[in-house]
Amino acid sequence: MEAFLVSTGIVALAEIGDKTQLLAFILAARFRKPLPIVLGILAATLANHSFAGALGTWLTTLVSPAVMRWILGGSFIAIAIWTLIPDKFDEAEARQSRFGAFGTTLITFFLAEMGDKTQVATVALAVQYHSFFWVVAGTTTGMMIADVPAVFLGDRFAQKIPVRVVHLIAATLFALLGVATLLGAGESLGL
Repeated sequence: MEAFLVSTGIVALAEIGDKTQLLAFILAARFRKPLPIVLGILAATLANHSFAGALGTWLTTLVSPAVMRWILGGSFIAIAIWTLIPDKFDEAEARQSRFGAFGTTLITFFLAEMGDKTQVATVALAVQYHSFFWVVAGTTTGMMIADVPAVFLGDRFAQKIPVRVVHLIAATLFALLGVATLLGAGESLGL
């Protein structure tokens, strides 16, 4: 259950102000059909994070626990730094309207998440917790917590969130997780 809660919290915070949240705002304004957009976000996130979780699970079979601890700790610290760098958003990603609200959301969210910090975090969390299901469930829930309000509330909601403060909190959590991992916090899990 810890894997689920940590994964949910970290990703929800990391996603506030992220390009996919901006994408959710734009898709909501363009299509004005919240349900297909939310379902597209869910489907894209499940596919993307399942791949990332599987990759993380597979990586634990290739690298020794001692080496993995250093890679994982460094990865969390790198994600902390990455979280502080503002995302750039290309509105052209949201213009694939010939696929409808669901199809456009599915395609653009899946592509936007490829190599994004939450996908990298999902890999790292799957390695950390050795729990594919709970990590993918948690990171997907975190994405939905951040992006669904964007779909329903649009720009009014975004203007009331101190995005910089949220990014600092998320970066701090990633950094703490990285330092804790480097100091051996995951040893009982085989890291």
